[in-house]
Amino acid sequence: MPKTPPLPSHPDRFAQAREMQAVALLEDYVELIGDLIAEHGEARVADIAERMGVAQPTATKAVSRLKREGLATSRPYRGVFLTDEGASLADRVRARHRTVVALLIAVGVPPQTAELDAEGIEHHVSDEALRAFETFLDSFDS
Repeated sequence: MPKTPPLPSHPDRFAQAREMQAVALLEDYVELIGDLIAEHGEARVADIAERMGVAQPTATKAVSRLKREGLATSRPYRGVFLTDEGASLADRVRARHRTVVALLIAVGVPPQTAELDAEGIEHHVSDEALRAFETFLDSFDS
């Protein structure tokens, strides 16, 4: 039996978990902004806050972080827009979400539950696991 690699120390694991949560939230905002732009041509902070279920100052703070990270821009009296990098990230997150949903449905999870569960899983699945999911789904469809 292969030997299990040692786990990182507790502080390292907790720090990594907090960082992953921060990245997941960033990805959720980018994906939502992309969806709003597709629907309305722009993403207003009020609409972002409403869809995320947060107060406008919270959404404004998140948008500021996206701008600092080079993922979004905004214009006075206009909405928030994704940079090329932000749009690319939104596309990757959306594709990951679709793959996770498809896998969950393929193994028998009801579609509505699969959508909800994928919302958390999509941010934490590794590229290696995602490729395995895609390979499984390709063979499942055959």
